[in-house]
Amino acid sequence: MKIKIICLLSLLFFIACKEESKNASKLKEHIPYVDRFENYDDAAEIAEQQDHEKDRMRFKLLNSKVLDRASVWEPLMSDLASFSEEGHNRLKPLVLEQDIPTIQEHIKEGKLSYEQLTLFYLYRINKYESDPATSLYAIIAMNPEAVAQARAMDKKGIDPSKPLFGMPILLKDNIGTSEMPTTAGALALKDNQTKDAFIVERLKDAGAIILGKVNLSEWAYYFCSGCPLGYSAIGGQSLNPYGRKIFETGGSSAASGTSIAANYAVAAIGTETAGSILSPSSQNSVVGLKPTIGLLSRSGIVPISSTLDTPGPMTKSVVDNAIVLEALLGFDKNDTKSIKLDSYGPYVPDRSGANLKGKRFGAFKNLIESDSIYRMTMQKLKDEGAEIIQFEPPQASLDGFLTLLNIDMKHDLPAYLETYASDNIVVKTVADVVNFNKQDTLVRAPYGQALFEGIVADSTTVEELQEIKKKLMANGKTIFDEVMKENDLDAVLSINNYHAAFAAVAEYPCLTVPMGYKETGEPISLTFIGKPLTEKELYELGYAFEQATKIRQIPREYQ
Repeated sequence: MKIKIICLLSLLFFIACKEESKNASKLKEHIPYVDRFENYDDAAEIAEQQDHEKDRMRFKLLNSKVLDRASVWEPLMSDLASFSEEGHNRLKPLVLEQDIPTIQEHIKEGKLSYEQLTLFYLYRINKYESDPATSLYAIIAMNPEAVAQARAMDKKGIDPSKPLFGMPILLKDNIGTSEMPTTAGALALKDNQTKDAFIVERLKDAGAIILGKVNLSEWAYYFCSGCPLGYSAIGGQSLNPYGRKIFETGGSSAASGTSIAANYAVAAIGTETAGSILSPSSQNSVVGLKPTIGLLSRSGIVPISSTLDTPGPMTKSVVDNAIVLEALLGFDKNDTKSIKLDSYGPYVPDRSGANLKGKRFGAFKNLIESDSIYRMTMQKLKDEGAEIIQFEPPQASLDGFLTLLNIDMKHDLPAYLETYASDNIVVKTVADVVNFNKQDTLVRAPYGQALFEGIVADSTTVEELQEIKKKLMANGKTIFDEVMKENDLDAVLSINNYHAAFAAVAEYPCLTVPMGYKETGEPISLTFIGKPLTEKELYELGYAFEQATKIRQIPREYQ
């Protein structure tokens, strides 16, 4: 009798396993999944890449040697099985390149649900990221609860007071969230389970759905010297959808830019120390805001510099950017630079009366002379009624800039690890990370870790650092203040992240908006630089420019 029972149980177990395997096989047939990476070898592509004209585009790898792509999608397979290519194509007109108010209106009209919206993005990410021929190596982790959270939003119904309600958002993977590890792209933080960062709490309070974590330049591109933008040990090599392996992604918020360019979510959150939002936003033809330092909390974000760091929104439109900024705002008592305002907003520009008549802009003479797209854009602004004041900025030095970053990170990273990292993280200092990586440099630091080694070697004192900070801030303001004051300017206009370091040390906000495409197809953007806490004015200017030009185009291969 006992033998019969054992045999029966074995038979049932065999049938169950066979059925489970059969169901899994059906699921994999129904959705793209990631099996196409199982036998993928990037050696041939890497060999071809060695002929690239830019040294740092001569990649050593594309696909991560660490990330298990199947495990990223495993918890979402049953949810994705309820969606299809037909559903993706049917919803495209309702979602693709649409702004947040329009998507919310479609949901209000019953044409779309929050669950369908979330599935649309999940399916789309899976479709492109599961294929080595189209992958942007953008995704590090996906939220396994995203679809369930969207269903809950549908049950609650639309909340008109919360424009981000039910909207899927991607996070740069140095921003803490409870659903997924926070790695900064580094193997040393691979299993770093954290609480929500302050700004993530704000997003969730606004009803946003955290869809996943995206790739970045490891340690926010303050790690290796001369290495590719958008590379991390965890995520691999991020690629630009406007020219995979041709154009740089920008960094360090690389996949925050590439994922929004390819319509992988409504918005992404990046971080910047000096150009890390402006650069990838510009390179990927999306709108990026580097806000006044202290306007948004940095608590729970893996740092470089407590002096200069800030998170910021990256979106397909200016209106969306302002909506996301409003959700992120709030005073954080745990952030020493957090600004307490009497009121936060409104920041969303008036969509009915946007124009550039009478606006006064400072334009760099050397950029007018050297860049045809910038020059044509200045003429376009004049045609729209703006006044352009050409100027040559005074000479100003950024001497000490790297020292500032070195000493800040030498102190700020240990403070983060002590306060926010999970107990299983064994590294406690920058020196610990350097030693950890030396155990397997081919996987952990294939491009070296020269900047981290420089941090360890830097012996600048705290007192010396304070003097450097004062000089840098004064020099940064020198570039903008005189011309702004003398000419009563609304903003200074730059290209991409060309003047990001000066704006950073001056602690001035910057908004970058798509300006055009070079003959090669590479995006280029116009960057508005304003005085502290002029984000509302920058959005009004950026929106008027965006509506007058309507430059942004979706990448051809991701339509």
